[in-house]
Amino acid sequence: MPTISAFRGIKVFIHWREHRPPHFHATYGGEEVLVLINELEVFEGSIPPKQLKMLLGWAAFHQEELMENWNLAEKSQELFVIEPMK
Repeated sequence: MPTISAFRGIKVFIHWREHRPPHFHATYGGEEVLVLINELEVFEGSIPPKQLKMLLGWAAFHQEELMENWNLAEKSQELFVIEPMK
């Protein structure tokens, strides 16, 4: 599972050949959340509210890149790193 971004203790990744709907995973402090890319809402799991808000804001800014990485992952192609939150 390639890490595509990491910032403020949050690691974001997408599995190769992942199941639909398009989503990404994020971990923080031992917890994991799955976020739908198109809807930008939690599909499964949880992380603390402050980190979730930060993550969703970052994802909104990088939604197109997340979808591009999802499409690459479906084809088992190399994913690219997305700029972390500053």
